[in-house]
Amino acid sequence: QCNQCDKAFSHKSNLIRHLRTHTGEKPHQCNQCDKAFSDKHHLITHLRTHTGEKTHQCNQCDKAFSDKHNLTMHLGTHTREKTHQCNQCDKACSQKNSLKMHQR
Repeated sequence: QCNQCDKAFSHKSNLIRHLRTHTGEKPHQCNQCDKAFSDKHHLITHLRTHTGEKTHQCNQCDKAFSDKHNLTMHLGTHTREKTHQCNQCDKACSQKNSLKMHQR
């Protein structure tokens, strides 16, 4: 159990990883740049930005992504309504951020 916030964990390794959220410790250093991470899996995902590796493939189109979160966000483009309309052209987007990027 965490002595900072009382969150309980079934494995000691999970508690140790959680404690880093309180201490700010980031022991997993990227050997390609200055970034460091509290979780080893976040480092592994980050390393893909240097290699260009894209292991998460969309099953609806040919796009691929370096991390699962970006794939999940992308999948919404296939299923969501495009409610964000550009005021300069006919383009419509399912995500507000996509519309902002389009309008730049």
